[in-house]
Amino acid sequence: MKLYLAAAVLMLVLAAHTEAQEEPTLEQRFASFHTQVKDLADDLTQKTKNTFDQMEKSEFAVKTKNWFTEQFEKMKQKMSESFN
Repeated sequence: MKLYLAAAVLMLVLAAHTEAQEEPTLEQRFASFHTQVKDLADDLTQKTKNTFDQMEKSEFAVKTKNWFTEQFEKMKQKMSESFN
């Protein structure tokens, strides 16, 4: 009877050990997490870069930049006329 009990316990230990091996280790989980975070950051970086490129080339941005350039040139001209 002790032999049957020992065999049953051994089978339970082997089954538990097999199931435990299927779960990823802590190191594997961190590696997976690192990969997911890197992919997310790369995606976010690309989307941000594309958004800024679109904003820079938009009609509003171009007109605003030209307006500021004109105002700055007018101010420089008035300053040069005032101090000469």
